[in-house]
Amino acid sequence: MAQPSQTFAPELLLRAQPVRVVFFDIDGVLTDGGLFFSEAGETLKRFATLDGHGLKMLQRAGITPAVITGRDSAPLRTRLKALGITHARFGTEDKAPAAQEILQTLGLTWAQAAAMGDDWPDLAVLRRVALACAPAQAHAEVQAVAHYVTQRRGGDGAARELCDLVLTAGGHYARFWHEAMQ
Repeated sequence: MAQPSQTFAPELLLRAQPVRVVFFDIDGVLTDGGLFFSEAGETLKRFATLDGHGLKMLQRAGITPAVITGRDSAPLRTRLKALGITHARFGTEDKAPAAQEILQTLGLTWAQAAAMGDDWPDLAVLRRVALACAPAQAHAEVQAVAHYVTQRRGGDGAARELCDLVLTAGGHYARFWHEAMQ
């Protein structure tokens, strides 16, 4: 039987092994960062289903996806609800205290966390976690802090790359892949 084709550097897999929670920014990570406004002034966002499936696989593996975002909107809350994401903090630019609160709720530490962010408000969290990731289009200072910069852009599979890395490190990716191939 064929084996999964995706591989990651050994040092990344070691960093990802203890991860039990993954923090995600929204704009520029789970979306492309663009904001669309309807005539009524409603904010519209585009989410990639590829990323959504990765978040669901994290949950299936017992790893908690969490969201910390500077914005809040009905479409965002609808998407997170559809994905079953219950740990979310909205409308906060001071993200480290929000992440610390989620860690305490889950009984975890920074050493058990990964995060993906694309801009300066994410730096405080990225600098504390065991595995810091940035999407391909992230600001240069964020990329400089990241242990891993994805090949894909935010809103176009970047979050899925991080999910796959964490799942691979935990031994879940190959099992899920083999189940999908049956």
